[in-house]
Amino acid sequence: MQTNFTPEQLADPAVAQSEQILRKCVHCGFCTATCPTYVTLGNELDSPRGRIYLIKDMLENGRAADREIVTHIDRCLSCLSCMTTCPSGVDYMHLVDHARAHIEKTYRRPLADRLIRSLLAFVLPHPSRFRLSLAAARLGRPFVPLLRAIRPLKPLAAMLALAPASIPPADKAARPLTHRPEGVRRGRVAILTGCAQAVLDPGINAAAIRLLTRAGVEVVLPKGEGCCGALVHHMGKEGQAFDAARRNVDAWIAEIEGEGLDAILVTASGCGTTVKDYGHMLARDPVYAEKAARVSALARDLTEYVMTLDLPAPVNPTGLVVAYHSACSMQHGQKITREPKALLAAAGFTVREPAEAHLCCGSAGTYNILQPEIAAKLRDRKVRNIERTRPAVIAAGNIGCMTQIAGGTAIPVVHTVELLDWAHGGPRPRGVPEPATAPVREAAE
Repeated sequence: MQTNFTPEQLADPAVAQSEQILRKCVHCGFCTATCPTYVTLGNELDSPRGRIYLIKDMLENGRAADREIVTHIDRCLSCLSCMTTCPSGVDYMHLVDHARAHIEKTYRRPLADRLIRSLLAFVLPHPSRFRLSLAAARLGRPFVPLLRAIRPLKPLAAMLALAPASIPPADKAARPLTHRPEGVRRGRVAILTGCAQAVLDPGINAAAIRLLTRAGVEVVLPKGEGCCGALVHHMGKEGQAFDAARRNVDAWIAEIEGEGLDAILVTASGCGTTVKDYGHMLARDPVYAEKAARVSALARDLTEYVMTLDLPAPVNPTGLVVAYHSACSMQHGQKITREPKALLAAAGFTVREPAEAHLCCGSAGTYNILQPEIAAKLRDRKVRNIERTRPAVIAAGNIGCMTQIAGGTAIPVVHTVELLDWAHGGPRPRGVPEPATAPVREAAE
């Protein structure tokens, strides 16, 4: 793609980076076939190629974002399926990140939109605030039909509808603590506690800790770490995202330079994609650039690390048919496609992958709140494909996907590590049937 940025514009490192990304695009359109919003809406401007044109025009002309640009950029899920498809290696992720930051700086959103985004940024990254908001959501749930009828308030309706009916109690897996391994120590890792997952399903990290400590791995939850920054980063709030990254870098560097870490493990793939990008996010920070790069180099999805442990044979009989949902942040963001399925199969499960596995479920951080109608269409499409595999249980590696998919099906949805923990001696995950009582179904044609 030909670009016409001035030398003065290219003096800005962010613009210079985006210019290099833009130049790689050859307009081939392969991305349109795998873009969830283009497949759903059929609008060229809701495809990666269309958004690239809009971003180029906005940045090249040095102008503020307008309503049209904001509309189409807001509809992007950041699923990164286009990056898997692109034959030219266009770094769409960092291009759309720059566009969102530019929008945040130059565009004044309608009042309701501003308030909802500010509320999300204030609540979601903070577990105590999030827990309180979920408790309060019970009072607001009866008003969901009314809120859905008022267009600017549809995100509030979506927020209330997504809130669980009950909140699990806090777990020690969400507190700073060192979990000693069973037997001889084979390794030492940190696990990201995070924010939303620690409130919605603390059992995920608890299962990971049990699995790892049984395998001889010491697990530390460092004091001072928290939200990875992904939720606010995808809303264009770079300052908040970078502050979150710096806080986590400080916490992990203290452990690295203390007793040492073999890896920094993340059980939510959306967070993992962001932590692996800390080196890029803070590359221009003279104080944190080198430290952030060290952290990113150690970051691993849990399944990546567990694959290196050579787990023993499972001790609990499983044998269930599992539909594996590969989160976009897992398969497109981190390029992890083999490990979760291989681990589940080795644990005794029959793993089935649904059709259109590359398409997003519609969760995408806060997307299912801010774009509820598109998100619902994507969820229903995803659920139909999953249910055609006739599974007893659905496994995923991202809390956002789990919550989104569970809203459209009665089939239990659990984290991959909960099934692995069960197979290797842990408790059976809530809602998952005993193998002897699970329905035996053939995959639908």
